[in-house]
Amino acid sequence: MIPYTRKPDRIREDGEVRVACFFGAENVDDRSVAAHGSEWDKFGHFSEEEIRVAGDQYFDVVPPRLLTTSAAVLDAGCGSGRWSRYVAPLVGQVEAIDPSAAAFTAATQHKDQANVRFTQAAIDVIPFADESFDLAICLGVLHHIPDTAQALRALTKKVRPGGHLLLYLYYSLDNRGAGYRFLFGVSNVLRRVVSALPSTLKKAVCEVVAATVYLPLVTLSRTVDLFSPSLAEALPLAYYRDKSLRTMSNDALDRFGTPLEKRFSKREIEAMLVDAGMEQIHFSEYAPFWHCLSRRTQPTGSTY
Repeated sequence: MIPYTRKPDRIREDGEVRVACFFGAENVDDRSVAAHGSEWDKFGHFSEEEIRVAGDQYFDVVPPRLLTTSAAVLDAGCGSGRWSRYVAPLVGQVEAIDPSAAAFTAATQHKDQANVRFTQAAIDVIPFADESFDLAICLGVLHHIPDTAQALRALTKKVRPGGHLLLYLYYSLDNRGAGYRFLFGVSNVLRRVVSALPSTLKKAVCEVVAATVYLPLVTLSRTVDLFSPSLAEALPLAYYRDKSLRTMSNDALDRFGTPLEKRFSKREIEAMLVDAGMEQIHFSEYAPFWHCLSRRTQPTGSTY
């Protein structure tokens, strides 16, 4: 595996599982870190099929040539570790980091993946040398960080020139109509209330939201999809029509249980990526919005 650039602040061990912990992060929202740690403690396991279905959707913009047995991958903000598990059979090694205790949960859950190592660390204290990775993946993370642009710059430094970043940030509904935006505004009020609840009550409320809001809307989109896939795609929560209720419950907790949530337009994401030294930015045409692949700029005369 790729060597750490400094000694860990702590080693957490339990039987076969050993996780190095690096502290001192400043560009983090402690409430969101705690919320996500609790979330992945509840939803630490996904079936191989759930991981495959979701992974195929996020990785639709990643050409197979980037996923080789010589590739070193950084999974930044790994959460439950499902993306590390998805990509591990296709690449040489995966270094997965998360600022929360989820790193230990993920290490326990995926200890059968010999080429994956989990580390507790935030994006502004990534304990690996710059330009160490061929591919970084950061899915659903940086919109929960106080300074997203700064975090993105810190992350892209770890990608070698000519290497790539697969990024997903919550969208600002810039490709949606007024009605859809109104529904989002209502849901955002609910998020502010639910995210402030005690952990146990928050989880219970999100389970109810998944069963009474997500599931009925998803059932509607599944029905419409039988005769008009394009119309179904435009419906709220259509992304979940091939997902399980468990996945809906997890994402409801992620959506409504997190105190800090930021949203970005495609243009804003592109501007941040360019500022972070990325080029050749390719956005997926499909949900979840927005996820994209970009390449780190190569120095003039580079042989990469």
